[in-house]
Amino acid sequence: MTATTNADLSSWIGKTETVTDSVTATPYAALSATLDRAPERPPVGTPLPPLWHWLYFLPLYRQSEVGPDGHAKRGGFLPPVPLPRRMWAGSQFEFSRPPRVGDHITRVSTIAEVTEKPGRTGPPVFVKVRHEIRANDERLPAIVEFHDIVYREAAKPDDAAPPPKAAPSDNPWQRHWVPDDVLLFRYSALTFNGHRIHYDRKYVTEVEGYPGLIVHGPLIATLLLDLLRSELPDAVVRRYEFRAVRPLFDINPFDVCGKPSADGKSVRLWAKDYEGWLAMEATAQIG
Repeated sequence: MTATTNADLSSWIGKTETVTDSVTATPYAALSATLDRAPERPPVGTPLPPLWHWLYFLPLYRQSEVGPDGHAKRGGFLPPVPLPRRMWAGSQFEFSRPPRVGDHITRVSTIAEVTEKPGRTGPPVFVKVRHEIRANDERLPAIVEFHDIVYREAAKPDDAAPPPKAAPSDNPWQRHWVPDDVLLFRYSALTFNGHRIHYDRKYVTEVEGYPGLIVHGPLIATLLLDLLRSELPDAVVRRYEFRAVRPLFDINPFDVCGKPSADGKSVRLWAKDYEGWLAMEATAQIG
C-alpha cells in the first residue's frame, strides 16, 4: 500500500456512524418474491426473518460520490484502503429479538479493527465493523452484527487460484439455485448495492478479472438461513456466523445445504458450487 499507510488506517478504529430507519412492508415483500416466496406485504408487527434487517439502513450516497467500482468513493465512514478489490468476507450475529414491521430502528456502527495479513497476492487489509441495531429506542440491542470486509490487490494474469475445498457430502437439506443477472440485479436493487461486480459483466470480467457476475455474499448467507427457515419454520435463530470461502458466479448453478446437530441446538449450513467445492460455510445456533 502506498497512498495510505497502516498507521493512517488505524486512526479510523473507533470511528462511529449512526443511521435510523423504519421497518416497512414493501422491502419484506420484495425479498420474499426474490427468494421465490409469496410476495404479500406483511402486517404491522410481523417479525423480520434473520438477516432481513439488511433491507434497511441502505447506503444512500449521492451519485457524485460513486467510485469506479460502484461503491462510495474511499473515505467517509470506512477507512480509505488503497486497494481496488473489496469483498464481504463474513459476518457474526447475535439476535436478541427480531425487529418488526412498523418498528423505528437505529443502527450504531463502529470501526472495530483494521488489520493487514499475509496473502497470496499481496497483503490484504481486513476491516471489521460492529453494528448495534436497536428498535423503538430500546436500551438493549435487538441485533449485534460484526461485518468483515476484505480489500485486495487487483488480479494479475499469473495469479494462482487458491486450492478448493470439497463441500460436505452429508447434506440432508439441499436446495438448488440457478443464479442469473435478474436475480443478482433484484438483490442489488433491494439493498441499494451499486458494486459493479454483481451486474456489470464487462467490468467484472475485464477490470476485476472474474469469469462472470459474482453472487452476493450476503445473498448466499440469506439463502442458507432461508433453507433453515423452510426446514425448521418454528426455529428461533439466536446466533449465526458465516464465512465466504470461494466465489460463486452466475455462469453456473449452486446448492445451499444444511445438517442439524444431533441435539437440535445448531445447524451447519454451507453452499457449494456446481463442481462440489465449498463456497460458504455457516453455523446457526437455534432455540
